[in-house]
Amino acid sequence: MLALALLMTWDASGGDLWLARMAGTPMGFPWRENPFLVHVMHEGARNLSWLLVIGLFAAIRWPMGILRKLATRERVQLASTVLASVLAISLIKHFSDTSCPWDLKEFGGVARYVSHWSWGVSDGGAGGCFPAGHASAAFAYVGGYFVLRRVSTRAAFIWLGTAAVAGLALGLSQQLRGAHYMSHTLWTAWVCWAVGFAIDVAVTRRDPHLSDPSELSDAAAPLHHAST
Repeated sequence: MLALALLMTWDASGGDLWLARMAGTPMGFPWRENPFLVHVMHEGARNLSWLLVIGLFAAIRWPMGILRKLATRERVQLASTVLASVLAISLIKHFSDTSCPWDLKEFGGVARYVSHWSWGVSDGGAGGCFPAGHASAAFAYVGGYFVLRRVSTRAAFIWLGTAAVAGLALGLSQQLRGAHYMSHTLWTAWVCWAVGFAIDVAVTRRDPHLSDPSELSDAAAPLHHAST
């Protein structure tokens, strides 16, 4: 809720256009076709993310590393959370009338600026730009924190931090290209976190023991000693 309040504050600040104007000009966005931003940060990152999704689903049957400490249903939750987060962002984008910064008249496009809160109000552009779909290639993984904290707090925070930093990097790279506003990136992060949280609540309500990592560890200890 604190993150949501901060996000709403940013929305109300008008900072989106301020940042867009730092990267854009009346002729467009100079970094739009930058080879590194296009081929590495956009196409390469997207392809890598889908490979990781496939890897997580494969790990349900053949786990590796820290994933071996998770039960099968927990590995299912992890993989499903990532996919659900991506689908949630895609669904919101599908119904969004908000166009990208590079579509605005002041940056050489044809659209006028309309807040993403103005649902159903066309800005004269292509729309479908809110929230940041590309940033979800990394932010979709933040929900893994809820699963990993049951077996390792340290691994959970490393996972969360990596996903958050990668998501911000992807979001910023798209902002330099004129593809998104800062609020698009921040909303993607919040939606992905909310999806991961909601799925975890649903799972732990079905099995209350999963909601207490220490209880799970205590239960697993006798099995570990018996196996050794």
